[in-house]
Amino acid sequence: MAQLLQLFIIIPLIGFLLSLAAPRKRERIISGIAISALSLHGLGVLAFSSYWLLKGYPLLDIKHVTLFQARDFEIFIDFFFDKTTAVFALVGALITFLVAVFSRYYLHREEGFKRFFNTLLFFYLGYNLIIFSGNFETLFIGWEILGISSFLLIAFYRDRFLPVKNGLKTISIYRFSDICLFLTMWLSHHFWHENITFIKLNDMELVQEQLRQHGSLAIAISIMILVAAAAKSAQLPFSSWLPRAMEGPTSSSAIFYGSLAAHIGVFLLLRTFPFWENIVMVKALVILIGLSTALIASSIAKVQSTVKTQIAYSSIAQIGIIFIEAALGFHLLALIHFAGNAFLRTYQLLVSPSVLSYLTHDQFFNFTPRAHKDGNTIFNKIRNSFYMLAVKEWNLDHLLYRFLWAPFKRAGKMLDFISGKTAYAFLIAAFAGGIFCFLLQESIPQALYRSLPIAFALLAALLVLKSFSERGDARRAWLLLASSQFFTGLAISLNAHVGFNQLAIYLSGTIVSAIAGYWCLTTLKSSEGNIDLDGYHGHAYEQPTLSFLFLLSCLGLLGFPITPSFIGIDILFSHIRQDQLVLIILASLSFVFIEISALRIYGRIFMGQHKKPYHAIAFRSS
Repeated sequence: MAQLLQLFIIIPLIGFLLSLAAPRKRERIISGIAISALSLHGLGVLAFSSYWLLKGYPLLDIKHVTLFQARDFEIFIDFFFDKTTAVFALVGALITFLVAVFSRYYLHREEGFKRFFNTLLFFYLGYNLIIFSGNFETLFIGWEILGISSFLLIAFYRDRFLPVKNGLKTISIYRFSDICLFLTMWLSHHFWHENITFIKLNDMELVQEQLRQHGSLAIAISIMILVAAAAKSAQLPFSSWLPRAMEGPTSSSAIFYGSLAAHIGVFLLLRTFPFWENIVMVKALVILIGLSTALIASSIAKVQSTVKTQIAYSSIAQIGIIFIEAALGFHLLALIHFAGNAFLRTYQLLVSPSVLSYLTHDQFFNFTPRAHKDGNTIFNKIRNSFYMLAVKEWNLDHLLYRFLWAPFKRAGKMLDFISGKTAYAFLIAAFAGGIFCFLLQESIPQALYRSLPIAFALLAALLVLKSFSERGDARRAWLLLASSQFFTGLAISLNAHVGFNQLAIYLSGTIVSAIAGYWCLTTLKSSEGNIDLDGYHGHAYEQPTLSFLFLLSCLGLLGFPITPSFIGIDILFSHIRQDQLVLIILASLSFVFIEISALRIYGRIFMGQHKKPYHAIAFRSS
């Protein structure tokens, strides 16, 4: 039976590849490929789950393929199936099929019809990689695919300002979730001294023995899992991104932020529950986050003026309750709650445009204001204060920007001196000096040599922050990003004796992507002139091929699983010891902001209202 698990990844992958090859204007073929692939996948999941139940629902696990193997380290793809996977797979298959059928008519003659179905199948591939994953590496591949497809669907109406802006805002929170999951993988390698599979987490004796030996490390891993889950499922303090993500089409809002993607954090908690179920502090944090999110999100949902925002915060509140159920061990209830909430939010979002049109008359002509009451009592003042906080969404968006992103943006603006020829000459000299130290380690004083990894990791982080705040030439921002990747690799190579083959795996995808991206920007500049990052240019309309190639270059540069760099990043981070906190913080900082910066360049150059006046001008919001 376990051998069949790989089919549930292959079917959506084939569907996605076929949809890419379909003619852009043949809507019937495009939607037919998507619906056929989803139907086949859903029937397969249903038949497999039924047979699995008749066999006594055993835990299934299969090691699919080994991507990299060293003497003490291995990266492999593993698939796993249990009751949690069965519920998420069945719910996901049915909802995705219904949304695909709905979108076939809802997006008829829409310019991005093919783009929507391509992204929908890409999302479904990532979703299945997550729920069928048997280890953190496999889960992380799907986790990354989910983030990119989310950005592309939010920014689906790419000629408008707010969809693109909110897509970048969402991918920023997703990237924060990514680094927490990546740190979970890194800490788990040191905790287990192997690539741990989820089926081994069900071995209570093994888990308890490790917890007794490495209690503090287990708490750190559990907190990283919790933060990753909270950010992905829009729990406090990350709740504000979910309503902003509703700028995409109604059908993508239904499948992403009403039903499936928003519950992936719940899946992560359920999947890793055997690891943290006996850590009281972590369980208390999960309950606290879930309870506070449920209360605050419910208060916000009651006073919002837009239907999508109401549904978004209502869904967030229910997910908070599911967090509590997962922490208390009520997993069957959590799965039932997930299925009910997913179907309800999908239905509400799909019918929301019709409901608004039906109630227009009542909304404008049957409104009766409440009778005036004395508002000077303490109770009324407190109630009105909470009302105003709820209307303002508790300022979550502002607080998140002020305390999470603004400090890094200010730091990047302080680095304007990294722009001239002198600065570039210094960077080249510094990299050459680092290569010299790497090759001639014995001739370097050990005290100096031990400080080099932190120095180069700091330089890499500064380059990324400078690119993150760059408002000038896009090519300069791109070169800063590419340089930061080389300095990060150099820092970790100086920290440990990284083999040349391991370093080559990391740099192979980075070099190709950096060259391809720079070529795209240079070609665009030669034909269009100005490609500064002080506004949105919208070149995707007249340069769709360059837009697609540059997007692939961005994904390759940041280590997306389309190049060997994805494996190389995992390999390099495994050479950082668990006591090297400064080095891992600097490397993680670079890891977070490189995707945000790369997609920011892509968004500002190729998305937004086209700068040429003969293109139609879209409204700022949908």
